[in-house]
Amino acid sequence: MALAKLHVLSRITESGLVAIVRTDDSSQASRIVDACAEGGAAAIEITFTVPGATAVIEELAKRYPARQIVLGAGTVLDPETARIAILAGAQFVVSPSLNAGTARLCNRYQIPYLPGAGTIREIVEAMESGADIIKIFPGETLGPAFVKAAKAPLPQALLMPTGGVSIDNAAEWIKAGSVALGVGGNLTAGAKTGDFKSITELTRRFVSVIEEARG
Repeated sequence: MALAKLHVLSRITESGLVAIVRTDDSSQASRIVDACAEGGAAAIEITFTVPGATAVIEELAKRYPARQIVLGAGTVLDPETARIAILAGAQFVVSPSLNAGTARLCNRYQIPYLPGAGTIREIVEAMESGADIIKIFPGETLGPAFVKAAKAPLPQALLMPTGGVSIDNAAEWIKAGSVALGVGGNLTAGAKTGDFKSITELTRRFVSVIEEARG
């Protein structure tokens, strides 16, 4: 495994938080990233639903060294988008579901791939395709109990819930066996009113809660 890939995976798993940036405004996306970085987020995902996502990733990759934050691309549905994201500077790729072509491409370039899964079968298929961390999605409907249940037959699976993860249930997800948490709207909501300070403060709280839950 390439050293760069090991670095990205260790940053995600050691910090335990992937801040997800999903907004209709590309300039707002950059400000959210700055706020999350200031709060201690080690991994940040820019979704491809953000207008001009490629340019946003490119600009942020130049601004932030990998030792400070690792940048990912989210809502990647196909290998074409994955390649564009990687060339722009994305260091990990996230999908709502497994796409075999995207998995092959990420494996080819030694880029961590985090596809979504919502059943035991989907988790196993993702692992067999070489996925590094499996995104448990949608988290709000599956809940921490699903992670706990999945870890019984699949203790080797690295699971990261996304959707419905909040500061109130973060500890529960970690104690259930999650290796990291993908947090979007429940972390970045302050951006809608221009309250970026609240995003920084909430990021710090998430990092602290995750650390505490791990004991």
